[in-house]
Amino acid sequence: MHCPFCRHPDSRVVDSRTSDDGATIRRRRQCPQCQKRFTTIETASLSVTKRSGVTEPFSRQKVINGVRKACQGRPVNDDDLAKLAQTVEETIRAQGSAEVGANDVGLAILGPLRELDQVAYLRFASVYQNFDSLDDFAQAVEDLRHSHKDDER
Repeated sequence: MHCPFCRHPDSRVVDSRTSDDGATIRRRRQCPQCQKRFTTIETASLSVTKRSGVTEPFSRQKVINGVRKACQGRPVNDDDLAKLAQTVEETIRAQGSAEVGANDVGLAILGPLRELDQVAYLRFASVYQNFDSLDDFAQAVEDLRHSHKDDER
């Protein structure tokens, strides 16, 4: 870590603390050359590999944008979408891998979206799972009914 004041190529960690959500670490550092202190914030990177093979950083905003289309006209607000995106990121990070496939991101979206709004879930699933016929929709609706009955018990 270069000192932001004198550009010395080394620094000493004086204090480390995790953030409230545990996703970042705040470190106080001191430059051995100029003795000035500065703070760094470290996060573990999470990359998504698309079907084309291109790798890009995970983005909660992309999750929100993708799910927002399925939620059009539904009683889902921006806070709900932000919570869903956070849940998706936490689920993916819990897998312990720094790089995940786009398919894994889609699978991580399905569960929380199903809990948030079943119509939006069907819309998202129909595109994500490539529903080809009415039978695919009928099966998905039947699965929702079956799980809803299990939840009532």
